[in-house]
Amino acid sequence: MSTSGNTSTTASGQPADDTRDLARFGYRQELERSLGSFSSFAAGFSYISIMTGVFQLFGFGFGAGGPAFIWSWPLVFLGQLAVALCFAEMAGQFPLAGGVYQWSKQTARPVTSWMSGWIMAIGAVVTAAAVAVAYQVILPQVSLAFQIVGGADDAGVTSTPNGAKNAIVLALGLMVFTTVVNIVGVRLMAKINNLGVAVELIGVTLLIVMLAVHIHRGPQVVLQTAGTGAGHSSGYLGAFLVASIMSAYVFYGFDTAGALAEETKEPRRHAPRAILRAITAAFLAGGLLMLVGMMAVGDIDARELGTLGMPYLIKSTLGTGLGDAFLICSAIAITVCCLAVQTAAIRLLFAMARDGRLPFGHAIARVSPRSRTPIVPAVVTGVLTIALLVVNIGNQRVFYILTSVAIILFYIPYLMVTGPMLLRRLRGRWPGPDHGPYFNLGRWGLPVNAFAVLYGAAMTVNLAWPRAAVYGDDHWYFQWGAVLFTAVITASGLGLYLRYRKGVAVQRPVVEAAAAEL
Repeated sequence: MSTSGNTSTTASGQPADDTRDLARFGYRQELERSLGSFSSFAAGFSYISIMTGVFQLFGFGFGAGGPAFIWSWPLVFLGQLAVALCFAEMAGQFPLAGGVYQWSKQTARPVTSWMSGWIMAIGAVVTAAAVAVAYQVILPQVSLAFQIVGGADDAGVTSTPNGAKNAIVLALGLMVFTTVVNIVGVRLMAKINNLGVAVELIGVTLLIVMLAVHIHRGPQVVLQTAGTGAGHSSGYLGAFLVASIMSAYVFYGFDTAGALAEETKEPRRHAPRAILRAITAAFLAGGLLMLVGMMAVGDIDARELGTLGMPYLIKSTLGTGLGDAFLICSAIAITVCCLAVQTAAIRLLFAMARDGRLPFGHAIARVSPRSRTPIVPAVVTGVLTIALLVVNIGNQRVFYILTSVAIILFYIPYLMVTGPMLLRRLRGRWPGPDHGPYFNLGRWGLPVNAFAVLYGAAMTVNLAWPRAAVYGDDHWYFQWGAVLFTAVITASGLGLYLRYRKGVAVQRPVVEAAAAEL
């Protein structure tokens, strides 16, 4: 054991206290622990990614609910903030790779933790695909050189056959890049991610300021519905529920800071803060961007706001040159968002595999001695995402179907953490007597936790509802696609669980033996 100042480290250079803490859970320090507080925050923020989600789906939200759709932003934020507060408590208690899977494993039955990990792993692959196709919304509007399939009429849209095909082509290139970076190691991933988040934070701040200079209508614009309630049996409420998918899509993935706990220094302290800072920063930046943008755009009734979305709003307000500069910032944000999604998925598969919960677990859990990162999960997630994209080539609904399914496949595992956590609170078993000085909701724990569960259940139903406005009405299997896909994933997950439940539920080396290696 060597020392540097007051910080004790192991022979491998890992902080000794963090390594001992990990050993108490029965795991060896195999991943490279090199991430600081900003990198932890950046992982969560880049997953949420304002310049990905808002740029990608502002047009959908505006088209479905008019300017008033922005009210879904604070409502979804409050619901997910309750979830994030519960996760912050979990991150302080269980600083383990795998995040949601590990948290569920510590508070729920084995089948619940298995299903949370399984569903979230599939959800991460679908999310990576949904994020990757966002290149189509941005890059062809910067230059038609990126419109490899089709022409000018297809630039920036996925609703045309060639636009949908080009979205897949661009997405494939992005997935190859993120897979290579994740194979190289966490240090390179963190450097790229930190740079991307810095660009995004600076870019969105400057964008808000420059749009504010062009304001020529008041904030009362957020009361306009643009007649979008027509055709809904419940009037504007129906339109608003559809439009809320936009906000729901942005506000998830903040748990990534917890998924990288074994690569973060002092994760019990940094991970809870990173989770809450990421979701709060996203709420403030995204809300201001949309509000100021709608106050600044020349024609609030322009049809393009519902088709081309935020890129059109920016370029029509600030001009082509300046608008393209911000679109490039958005493309960078999409890149690091996709990188963060895949990184979190890799740690999830690694965590499940070393617990003996996946087929070929030994290979999946193997950490490269050179890069200090799991190679097989990087390749598996990359290949599966590419396969999903190829299968959907030419599907003009792929954008919204992937988006909706991705969110559902995260909301369900989130409920598999907040639900069991609530039951433990009601039974007086959470927080436990050994909770320690880490993040604690105190007397607010029960109402916050209960609200998180109610919100998660309600939004899951809203997302999966087989409405034509999202899934189309020409084929029943598209309209019921989210329900059917989720059902298939759940059934296959239960089948695998029954197959592997007799295996080693948790492969934990003897704590004393692991500690002796320090």
